[in-house]
This record gives sequence, structure tokens and C-alpha cells, in this order.
Amino acid sequence: LASAVAAIGGLRGSHGLSASDREELLATADESLATLSTLVTDLLDVSRVQAGVLAVSSSRMDAAGCVLAAVDELGLGPSDVELALDPDLPPLHADPVLLLRVLVNVIANAHRHSPDDTRVIVSTSALGDRAEIRIIDRGEGVSPERRDRIFQPFQRFGDTDNTTGLGLGLALSRGFTEGMGGTLTPEDTPGGGLTMVISLPLAAGPRDTEGTE
Repeated sequence: LASAVAAIGGLRGSHGLSASDREELLATADESLATLSTLVTDLLDVSRVQAGVLAVSSSRMDAAGCVLAAVDELGLGPSDVELALDPDLPPLHADPVLLLRVLVNVIANAHRHSPDDTRVIVSTSALGDRAEIRIIDRGEGVSPERRDRIFQPFQRFGDTDNTTGLGLGLALSRGFTEGMGGTLTPEDTPGGGLTMVISLPLAAGPRDTEGTE
């Protein structure tokens, strides 16, 4: 907000500014307001999750397509993420919009905490009547006594400044996942690191189910 206000103030008193300076101020205002909009949306969603009024619209959907969309949204490539997607995994029963936000948050968190010479692994598999999406990193991991805390709002494990947000991502991810009838569970990565396991129900039949809450 401060950055946007400063940029707009600079534009109002823009006598003598070059075209490039004006473009830079406009870009700053645009980026800052977009970030603020995202933050407000996250805060509203946290309040909806905590109040138990999150709107969920689940249907049959493809897990692999959602994983690929999340990786693309984050701008990550083969040097950042290794995909191990089960081509025979049946469709999930989930909300595509919410699942995409969960995957973006969890993959971004794993990438942020991964050493530079390692890749995040995203795998999918079936376990009984449920699907599991695993996001695996080789970072420092999280001790068992801290695992519940990382899902609380405003927790930013290992961060020393405000450049990585307010720590709402994992809180929202668990709330969204549970709203879809799933679970988000942290596990140790064998050899070191953290594995986030998203478990969701497989679609039971051939017809979409809409309006589920």
C-alpha cells in the first residue's frame, strides 16, 4: 500500500518526469495494488475458512492438469520441478480453483525452502479410494513439534523479513483441502526435507457433481 501511494503521489507531481520514469511509477503502482488485492483476498479466505463458510464447488477433474497449471503459474521449469505423475490415476473429486491455489502455495513453499542444487518433486498416485499428491523437497524440514504451527496464519518458518508474505499460504492450503473433503499432511522426506501430502477423494462415478459445499 505504501509503495502504491508513493508511486501515485509521484505521478501527481510528475512535472518534468521522463516517459520512462512515468512508466516505472505506473508499473510500481500496478504491481503493488495487485499484491494488495491478493493479500486482501487471502485474508478474506482465511476468515471464511475459520468461520466454516468456504464455498466449494467440486467436480471430476484431472490431477495432472492441475499440477501442470500450478507449475506454469509459478514460472518453474524442469530445473526446478521434477514431475512423477501417474498416467493411470483416475479423476479426482475436487474444486479445480481451490486445488490450483493449494498446489501453487505448497509448491512455491517447497521451492523456496529447497537448496539451489535440488529440485522439488511432485508425484501423484492412488491409495484405495483416494488420490495422493506429494510435494517433496530437500530443505531443512520441519520438526514434529512445529508441524501444527506451520498451518496457523501468520507463520513464516525460517523467514527474517516481510518479502515472502504474511504466512497465509499453508493455512489457506489446509483449509481449502479440508473443505474439499481432503487432508494436507506434512511428513519427513527420507534423507532430509519435508513432504506435503495432499489426499483427496477419487471421483466415484462418471457424472460431475456440482455445487458441493
